[in-house]
Amino acid sequence: MAPNTLFTGKQVIYLPQCDSTNRFAQNLINKNEATEGTVVITECQTHGQGQRGNTWEAEPGKNITLSLILKPGFLAIQQQFNLNICIALAVLDVARLYLPPNLKLKWPNDLYYENKKVGGILIQNSLSGQIIQHAVIGIGLNINQLLFLVPTAISFAQVTGKSFNLNELTEKLLEFIEVRYLQLKEGRTAKLRFEYLQNLYRYQELHTYQINGSLVEGTIIGIDETGQLCLQIGQKIEYFSFKEIAFVI
Repeated sequence: MAPNTLFTGKQVIYLPQCDSTNRFAQNLINKNEATEGTVVITECQTHGQGQRGNTWEAEPGKNITLSLILKPGFLAIQQQFNLNICIALAVLDVARLYLPPNLKLKWPNDLYYENKKVGGILIQNSLSGQIIQHAVIGIGLNINQLLFLVPTAISFAQVTGKSFNLNELTEKLLEFIEVRYLQLKEGRTAKLRFEYLQNLYRYQELHTYQINGSLVEGTIIGIDETGQLCLQIGQKIEYFSFKEIAFVI
């Protein structure tokens, strides 16, 4: 790979197989062997991680499975969701090059095509005082896989009926990540947040959610500064963190 970037993907570590690219990347950080922009990529991830402790299903050699190391020391701890926003927008940017327009970002870190998941992001931050010292950004994109055990998963190939060059697509992904990351570094958080909301799955629509074991109808009306989901339920406005609410699809 040779992405057209300043630093993202200039150091690439390819592993034919590993348990978790995020875990491998974190080990590089622990040993002081990683520069900013280092990418760890594998064709076969045996214990991929997802949100809420879920595993990530990926057929070997058919999808994009990678982790990227960044050093967003310019971000305070309370601003860390802004990093999620910029990475999610970059994933959306690259998907829009290849897929029809029915793409949305499902809070907090998933890429959806209509009502099915086409990609996911898992960001693990290492903190130092009040700043983020390192961020390990795991990205999984369903590209050429045609069969999934989970009925809510879908791939680029299933949507389009085409197969894709994984290296080319990965290069584009890294290029978009760097563009969005530099926007964040320049302080363009209002622009990034506006774009995130405009592309948010179910934004300003009435839908059903599971909260504390009960089904509740509500409308997503925003995201607060720390990344909590803001939901209007009847006449009340409530805020939820990642594990406090589940989408009913």
